[in-house]
Amino acid sequence: MKRISTSKLATAAAALTLVAPMASAEGNLALYNWGEYINPEVIEKFSEEFDVEVTLDTYSTNEELLARLQAGATGYDLVWPSVHMHDIMQKTGLLQPSGVNKMPGFENIDPGSIRSKEDPNAEYCLPYAWGAVGIFYNKELIPELTSWQQFFDYAKENPGRVTMLDDLRETIGVGLIMNGNSVNSTDKDEIAAAEQFILEQKPNIGAFRYDILPLVTSGDMAASHWYVGAVLNANQNPDLLGFVVPEEGATMYQEDICLLASAPNPDNAKLFMQFMMRPDISALNTERLTNGSVNTAAIELLPEELKGHPAVNPPADVRAKLQIFDDLGKDLKLYTRSWDRIKTN
Repeated sequence: MKRISTSKLATAAAALTLVAPMASAEGNLALYNWGEYINPEVIEKFSEEFDVEVTLDTYSTNEELLARLQAGATGYDLVWPSVHMHDIMQKTGLLQPSGVNKMPGFENIDPGSIRSKEDPNAEYCLPYAWGAVGIFYNKELIPELTSWQQFFDYAKENPGRVTMLDDLRETIGVGLIMNGNSVNSTDKDEIAAAEQFILEQKPNIGAFRYDILPLVTSGDMAASHWYVGAVLNANQNPDLLGFVVPEEGATMYQEDICLLASAPNPDNAKLFMQFMMRPDISALNTERLTNGSVNTAAIELLPEELKGHPAVNPPADVRAKLQIFDDLGKDLKLYTRSWDRIKTN
């Protein structure tokens, strides 16, 4: 597992391992988040302002997060599940109420970002960030990219020069979108058709992977199915790199910050949630992530290249084509079986 260090990470990690949970509560906070999904400066500011030693471990998928916690991993306080995983974790007793909806700063949170079906009043989790999943591409190889069809046509002509995400919901979701179906379909025939679509593309896909930013930048890959966070790279090198929400539509994601039922430092965790609602802190974080912000007061503090970016804050017609994942319950096995066949065939 990749680890991102904050001050005295090794010492704090050892404390979480060796000291009883209640004894380690004062002065510590353990975060478990997606890789590169929080601005390190935000963690440093919190640590300095409140004299709290912060550790950060990372995961790559919602499924990895859930599996690790269900296998008995302890010592973490806050996690960042996508909304559908928030619902799963709440239903399975992995979360505890945080009372974030009564904290100072909650008035800054866009009511439209409270998407959880299990937590409709945000008593448990704090909406964190949202964004589209589209295509990151190298303009020297593909001068203009607008659609999934163009992405797959390029791959057919240049096998091995594109990648897709190693994520069953995201990649099967593209197949569903290309067939005009919902990314939350539970229809066996629709899922089978999406599976077949991805299998037809697979000989031309270089890999299913996450670590693609340097590959696209260098030109080793021409284009990759990836998150809107790639806008940071595109803005830094706009003549070389681009990011687009495909015209056929795309998935979108939203992560929430949730307090684990087993959290050893719940008071510090709640303090961190409140800290994240400050407009200056939220803007600082968003500027690094280049995601859509859920903090209405923070949006005005963002630089113009983010506030007006068509992928970061897309117009209404583009937003209308974005689909967010639901918790599918037992029907998720249909996707798991399809993904197993995609990966092994």
